[in-house]
Amino acid sequence: MSSAAGRGAVIVAAVDDATGRVLGRARRARRDRRGRGLRAPLAPPHLPLSRTPAERFDDLVLDAVEHLEEHWSGELSKLEFAVEDVPPPEALAEDVVPLSRVVPAVPGRLARVVVYRRPLEARAVDPADLADLVLEVVVTEVARELGVDPDVLDPPEE
Repeated sequence: MSSAAGRGAVIVAAVDDATGRVLGRARRARRDRRGRGLRAPLAPPHLPLSRTPAERFDDLVLDAVEHLEEHWSGELSKLEFAVEDVPPPEALAEDVVPLSRVVPAVPGRLARVVVYRRPLEARAVDPADLADLVLEVVVTEVARELGVDPDVLDPPEE
């Protein structure tokens, strides 16, 4: 048996010892050049496995805003929503880490509700708790900006 290496594959050929003639070839695929495994995504992009924690958190904020838009779309059109990983250092006061804030409107820009991802993730016990916490924070900030009670904006379920 002799073998000749090609690029990305190994070609194995059977040789007749008496005549020296090649009897047949078989091509065997290799994992990769250095044997570290396949270099491909683990899951297709449309599956939840391929979403980053930040993308999943963004989806939670969007879900909270869509929940409020059902009854408050006119008022929400005057607000922007943003997600940041952590609050800026100047927002920290007396060892209290804010979960969100409202950046007031200025000429040419709407008021912006900013939700901080990492503090909320640190307080949540599980994904369902995180979703509830994000909804509560978004409702509280929107209610504060609109000047209404959070229970009016999103009545508690009974």
